[in-house]
Amino acid sequence: MTAVPSVDPIAMLRPRRKITGLSAILLPFTESGDIDWHGFTAHCVRTADAGLTPAVNMDTGFGNLLSPEQKSAVLDATRSALGGRSFVAGAFVADAPGSVLDIESYKRAAAEITARGGTPVVVQSYGLTSLPDAELIAAYETIGRDCGSFIAFELGTMFAPFGKIYDLRTFRELTRIKTCMGAKHSSLNRTLEWQRLIVRDTERPDFKVFTGNDLGIDMVMYGSDYLLGLSTFAPDLFARRDAYWLAGDPRFYELNDVLQYLGFLAFREPVPAYKHAAAMFLKLRGWIGCDATHPRSPTRPDSDRELLRGIARQCGLSSV
Repeated sequence: MTAVPSVDPIAMLRPRRKITGLSAILLPFTESGDIDWHGFTAHCVRTADAGLTPAVNMDTGFGNLLSPEQKSAVLDATRSALGGRSFVAGAFVADAPGSVLDIESYKRAAAEITARGGTPVVVQSYGLTSLPDAELIAAYETIGRDCGSFIAFELGTMFAPFGKIYDLRTFRELTRIKTCMGAKHSSLNRTLEWQRLIVRDTERPDFKVFTGNDLGIDMVMYGSDYLLGLSTFAPDLFARRDAYWLAGDPRFYELNDVLQYLGFLAFREPVPAYKHAAAMFLKLRGWIGCDATHPRSPTRPDSDRELLRGIARQCGLSSV
């Protein structure tokens, strides 16, 4: 059994570190319920231009609600829009409680992404998380064998009932899979993420721990990188915050505080409604024409628009 490392957050601070940012792209919709392809591709390009890597077909892009044809269309649109620049994409396999692992579907989903030049993010499923530890690691190795490079994903059950936060021994074994370049960690628990950073630093320093903690975006101060839905609201501001940290600029803290305030508002219960908040914010910025979302996704009240407008002005977006 892997010993649980003691955590000293002060000692773990990593000043002037270059942060790697992956930003989950909102998939916008029109009032008629169609995908707003122009708004989507423009946001992919805007995100890449800011210096962040677009992440598509994730939860922010309704990856669990899209048809296989829609997910393929998202991949095609992303590749075309980015013109060879890097992106990552969710490899999601829908199943039900009690399902056995459908490894062939995972391999096909990963192959679809890599064929278009992307890196798969292996999203958990009931079949995957029900496996004993040794079989789980073997499954990740099998998926990674054909795709060259992938990102693993630990997802707390507050986000999805099929999610699972692995024990530290399993996480350590993940870092030993050479084709696994990193793992997104979405427990919303700082201590669990700090422990993974310690294991990473000991086991494989080049392994990326991508925080998925939209309620603790300052985890980048301790050595995490990020794959966030919150950054889709303002990839330009996240890139500016990251540059402040690299430069040792104290403006990092004030901007991070305001962005975290945005996260607290957007990711309150029901959490999936953050996607509607994102659409509202992007519309306020003039980046999309409609703040509708997927018809099966929950919404926020109209009163949120003024709250979001106030946050935008706090961030210096005076034109909103």
